[in-house]
Amino acid sequence: MNDYRYDNNQQRERAILVGAAIKGSNPLLGLDDSLDELALLADTAGMMVCGRASQQVERIDPATWIGSGKVDEVCSLIDESDAGVVVFDDELSPRHQRELEKRFGEDVKLLDRSALILDIFAQHASTREGALQVELAQYEYRLPRLTRQWTHLARQAGGGAARGGAGGVGLRGPGETQLEVDRREIGRKIRKLKQDLSQVRAHRGRYRSRRTRGNIPVVALVGYTNAGKSTLFRALTESSVYIADQLFATLDPTTRKTPLPSGREVLLTDTVGFIQKLPTTLIEAFRATLEEVLDADMALHVVDASHPNALQHIETVEDTLAAIDMPRVPRLLVWNKLDLVDAEPKQPGHPGGLYADIAAVSALRGTGLDDLLQRIESLLAEGEHEVRLHLPWDRGDLISVLYDSATVDQVEHRPDGVTLTASLSASLYDRYRAYLVPTP
Repeated sequence: MNDYRYDNNQQRERAILVGAAIKGSNPLLGLDDSLDELALLADTAGMMVCGRASQQVERIDPATWIGSGKVDEVCSLIDESDAGVVVFDDELSPRHQRELEKRFGEDVKLLDRSALILDIFAQHASTREGALQVELAQYEYRLPRLTRQWTHLARQAGGGAARGGAGGVGLRGPGETQLEVDRREIGRKIRKLKQDLSQVRAHRGRYRSRRTRGNIPVVALVGYTNAGKSTLFRALTESSVYIADQLFATLDPTTRKTPLPSGREVLLTDTVGFIQKLPTTLIEAFRATLEEVLDADMALHVVDASHPNALQHIETVEDTLAAIDMPRVPRLLVWNKLDLVDAEPKQPGHPGGLYADIAAVSALRGTGLDDLLQRIESLLAEGEHEVRLHLPWDRGDLISVLYDSATVDQVEHRPDGVTLTASLSASLYDRYRAYLVPTP
């Protein structure tokens, strides 16, 4: 499935990076910073960046994205540097893809940021679930971009291409027939992958149900890629999770118990890092994984305090959390990598009071971890709500979840339902808000 994977035994592919910014726009990252990040992505994927081209444009060119003059400049860079790959910093439409492939020639591979991120995810997916999610996202990305260069797909699937080539006698060329075969084959694969992921989601849901019966709060680590989430996770849980100084080193979620100062335990979950311009197909494919975030009682937003674009990273993560409908649970902003900064980190401006508290740590050196755990415990206690609820009998599902996931007492069975008092976590409180009994 993956066409661009890097083998350590092979020579690194030489790549040209291309970016464009519309004049008057206000992106989270400037053009140069965004291309710097794209260079890190290319390096993570196993490429060697040997040139870049960028420009400010009045509008995106409908045919080639950057205009014919800049395309000629990129072609010259390809010849001068002997590059075999061109990577665009934004997602290209199928039309842009086709036109640029014609201009660059068959010997040059054309990627956009989305395809590059998908490739990196494919390299780092270490579980069956992660592999399924990446494969689904790759196929959904590839389907509208099918050209004759992808006609190997049906052959890989078992010879469907040869059989399909005999149809439409005298009416369609073999290439066109092959594309239709490929489209049908990809459609079949997408349906099968979605079925498999539904089973994974059901299994994960059963696991979460068993987990919540112990009334153990769940704390999710979120943050921009390479912010140090996995290092912090390892320091707090004393586990041996994989850590690397590269983008998307962690892909599959990992959950471990960790004790708080009082002795109470929480479940700490490390999740995939976010990045600007994260492909929509990838967010959708990874919804099963991101459900770990959606079910958390608290979120620790880990930020690399030493990064010059730290505030922009914060905004990118919050935008992504909003896109997946993150519940209103307490959020603790954690400035990490204090060992790399000389001054106090600049605080983000969130007038709505998005963060309940702020902590500063060096996960690598273990600085500030005791204070962080104390703040987690305090916020969990503050986030619990003593409430009185009335649930109708036809919402037995909500009643069952409540008994599994909360502390319930003073139960009254009535003809129209059950009235009870309970202690709810922040995430449960948001879910049961509609059933609150008004205080007299």
